[in-house]
Amino acid sequence: MTSGSYTNEWKRTLYCGEPRIGDTGKPVVLNGWLRARRDLGGIIFIELWDYTGATQIVFNPEAIPDAHARAKDLRSEYVLAVRGTLRVRPEGTENPAIPTGAVELAAEDFLLLSPSCLPPFGPDEAEKVNEDLRMTYRYIDLRRDGMQKNLRIRHKAVRFTRNYFDRNGFVEIETPILTKSTPEGARDYLVPSRVNPGDFYALPQSPQLFKQLLMIGGCDRYIQIAKCFRDEDLRTDRQPEFTQVDVEMSFITEEDIIALTEPYLAGLFKETIGAEIRTPIPRLTWKEAMERFGSDKPDMRIDMEIADISSVFAGGENPFAGIVQGGGAVKCLCLPGGASLSRKEMSELEGRAKEIGSAGMASFQIKEGALKGPLVKFLPDSAQEELKRISGITADDALFVMADKSWAKACAILGQIRLELARARGLTREGWKFVWVTEFPLFEWDDDGKRWSAVHHPFTAPMDEDLDKLSSDPGSVRSRAYDIVLNGTELGGGSIRIHNPETQSEVFEALDISPEVARDRFGFLLEALSFGTPPHGGIALGLDRAVMMLCGAKSIRDVMAFPKNQKAQCPLTSAPSKVEKSQMEQLFIISTAPGE
Repeated sequence: MTSGSYTNEWKRTLYCGEPRIGDTGKPVVLNGWLRARRDLGGIIFIELWDYTGATQIVFNPEAIPDAHARAKDLRSEYVLAVRGTLRVRPEGTENPAIPTGAVELAAEDFLLLSPSCLPPFGPDEAEKVNEDLRMTYRYIDLRRDGMQKNLRIRHKAVRFTRNYFDRNGFVEIETPILTKSTPEGARDYLVPSRVNPGDFYALPQSPQLFKQLLMIGGCDRYIQIAKCFRDEDLRTDRQPEFTQVDVEMSFITEEDIIALTEPYLAGLFKETIGAEIRTPIPRLTWKEAMERFGSDKPDMRIDMEIADISSVFAGGENPFAGIVQGGGAVKCLCLPGGASLSRKEMSELEGRAKEIGSAGMASFQIKEGALKGPLVKFLPDSAQEELKRISGITADDALFVMADKSWAKACAILGQIRLELARARGLTREGWKFVWVTEFPLFEWDDDGKRWSAVHHPFTAPMDEDLDKLSSDPGSVRSRAYDIVLNGTELGGGSIRIHNPETQSEVFEALDISPEVARDRFGFLLEALSFGTPPHGGIALGLDRAVMMLCGAKSIRDVMAFPKNQKAQCPLTSAPSKVEKSQMEQLFIISTAPGE
């Protein structure tokens, strides 16, 4: 069998997913991949596929002996051009599962454009095979209907994004990819400079410093679909290279950012998948989110909330009295219907709490109208009633109790238990639940370094009313930062930036960054701040994560054309890989490869 030249007479007149009843009787040319083949002892049926769908094609030896004889050698994933006439399928043979299922193409001739080796898996089987195998043959995996749908939703998201921000007066500006290493929390990817021996560029973790410089430069409203790079451990919502919708504005406050972002998100979901998003989006301060849900990215689809029952255990002979007296916290989580949990299940949950960092987790249940549990004996009747009132526990419920000298740790562990219980017991409602989380702490304590570090980055502005605490009580300083969270996933975040050089110096001092180190790392920004800086702020939204949720995908790898695997490798191209010794010599890098 030989391939032929692709000429005008073989150009498609319809895509494979377009034929309908109204097209019957028309001469048609289809181009695509052979997706399925059935030989019924004479008549041969194939399905021809392209990204729009598939159409059944019939090779009948009585009508076209030559074409039928050649069709018997066709195999999966061959690329064909087929010419024929569309007709209604015989009664009883329709396929209502596909849009083209009422018609078929009676083939008159075909041209083999390209044969295919036996593929390691069929596109329809891709989700059942090892992910590394799929990524090795990504071009076959991309022929999946699901991947095609995901990439086109991503295209719609990018198109809507550009149009939305253009309508709102933003200018799309590109920032450098080869830049200076300015540590922002994760490790940098470094690029050696051949013309400056011994010096390195860094790939940007974000355009943070440049977008601030654009505001100082009077650009007023900046937007970029920006590539970012972080050398960090990977998971389902992380990649070494990722894309964010990067936004910055001058002469604004938090309310301006929120007022811009909410219609964007509502429009994005409407445009791409037809979903209605209710606005305004609810808001929680960081402290409220931790208190009630044990997370700074709370899943609002779960009704269970954490409550503080420290008052129940204050004083007396109970095991938690010392923790309360020492300034710690006792938190609880009520599980509706949890009294049905077996002793083994309760024990497993307590073990899980220990796995994620607790010393232990106590529990109560209400059975036969009475409060049961190992700690009941320590609580007088009045304390038991207070426990019921605060926690909301009623008949047939279970209550999980976490006590810790660290309020944040007690909240966070119960927050994780909340998620796992909801997942296991089907307590997560369907739908889209957005929430803003605001007023994050500006600093967090680094036990390893014995110093304060920035929760977001060192250019986040503190709340005006907390400025006087920068030197005296850094841990209590709140920031003008905000995150947008969807169904327990952080979609993006931003802040109002520091535009006052004196405040910036105070923040560096609180972070134990000396003036010399600050000048070395961020000198160009600090100098720019001294030349007249407008109040400014912005937000960065994770495009990959947003599209992942729009598509209902399990990983951002399923919404990227050529992602890396969990080891930050590309099985398709074998990157990263060794390079020639001569290349390393040109870059003045001494090889450490074995045998060199």
